[in-house]
Amino acid sequence: MARTTFSHQQIVRTGLEETYAAVDAVNGNDFANDGRMFLLVKNGAGAPITVTVVTPTTVDGNAVTDLAVVVTNAEQRMIGPFPPNLYNTDGKVQVDYSSGTTVTAAVLRL
Repeated sequence: MARTTFSHQQIVRTGLEETYAAVDAVNGNDFANDGRMFLLVKNGAGAPITVTVVTPTTVDGNAVTDLAVVVTNAEQRMIGPFPPNLYNTDGKVQVDYSSGTTVTAAVLRL
């Protein structure tokens, strides 16, 4: 199945009240990336989750390890930015989650 695409929200001097959406733990999410994007993940669950940012890049024929970030239960993490030459697949960053129960996220652009 296709990943669920997140739209970004622009950070502004006057302040941004970010809006969160439920993550798609089954299919994953993706979002357009110009190198100025951040992923803000809130874990409302009672256990930690792992957010995996896919790294499609290879160096000398060797795959670069995906970025795995643990988000502790009842906490949040801001992840990024994502250099396009390392993280983009067709202009987008792809993200997977170990669980989606009470997990929400927002994509913010600086």
